[in-house]
Amino acid sequence: MTSLPLVIMGLGSVGRALTAQIVQQRSHIRDSYHVDLPVCAVSDSTGLIGTRQPGLTDTELLQICARKAEGLPLAQMEGGRRWTAPADVVREAAGPGSVVVDCTASDATVPALLLALEEAHGIVLANKKPLTQSGALYQQLTHDTTGAWNLARCRWEATVGAGLPVISTLHRLVSSGDAIARITGTFSGTLGYVMTGLQRGQPFSQVVQEAHAQGYTEPDPRDDLGGVDVARKALILARGMGLPLEMADVTVTGLYPEDLAALSVSEFMAALPTLDQTYQQQCAAAARQDQCLRYVAVVSPDGLAVGPQTVALDSPLGQLAGTDNLVEISSQWYSPQPLVIQGRGAGVEATAAGVLSDIMELAFTRFR
Repeated sequence: MTSLPLVIMGLGSVGRALTAQIVQQRSHIRDSYHVDLPVCAVSDSTGLIGTRQPGLTDTELLQICARKAEGLPLAQMEGGRRWTAPADVVREAAGPGSVVVDCTASDATVPALLLALEEAHGIVLANKKPLTQSGALYQQLTHDTTGAWNLARCRWEATVGAGLPVISTLHRLVSSGDAIARITGTFSGTLGYVMTGLQRGQPFSQVVQEAHAQGYTEPDPRDDLGGVDVARKALILARGMGLPLEMADVTVTGLYPEDLAALSVSEFMAALPTLDQTYQQQCAAAARQDQCLRYVAVVSPDGLAVGPQTVALDSPLGQLAGTDNLVEISSQWYSPQPLVIQGRGAGVEATAAGVLSDIMELAFTRFR
């Protein structure tokens, strides 16, 4: 039986879903793969609970997640203790051969991730922000000291497309020598929902309010509608292709004008009907050309751009519906027809499943 101790940073919705999946799948993973996944510690922005081996019990983990879901910080729970810096979590809780799992949405975890690699631990990221800072930091996190990919120590599948095998597919193509000419797709379940709502004839204000009410958007919908999250995903793919690009190189066109950026959330939501006519006209014009509107990312050696585009109704992007993501990879071998990856690209359960798959990949490689 191989033991792979885990330290989970971030106990928000994704971190809690991952913890629950580990508990639910523990017997299956042990019986089928002879791998044990003790969770030695969990942390949030206030502190951590746990120690090194043998780890927290499943009952303790589920109780911690339940209390966290109620809004109680870890530092205030029984057994909780504060830390002064994220790297303290690694120093205190990561024993030999551990995997540090970043389920936060913060760039403050970077020192902890670098320390984990320095101490020969593995890292798994659902958090996009560390991978979209400088190209030098991306290189430190994802490559070893020789400049080779460090996939035996670092995995980040869930940063693009939740649980879809986008990153792993890209790695397979690149490592085999296939020349990637272009990656095109819709990388946001939220914006996919908005775009298909517009295609059905819903006013822009109505579909955004509906997505907000159903929890598809961030508390401030502009975090989705601005396109920055899609830009981060596009940059991760570009760097996976070997393109030496930075966030400043991404051309981002959002779905609202700049004059709405300074409003409060309630004021922004109230102002949304002022955009209805614009989007109604754009969708009507696209429909007359047998096209529809989609929020598209385009990644190629010629540049990175994310924003609304018209696409043919009979194309894979045109046939996309709801919160699904779709990624088209055009390469030397996948031409003229691209390789298409499509499926559920949003939701905490799908994202957590992608993280758990990455953990198991490390168990099958570096740690066996």
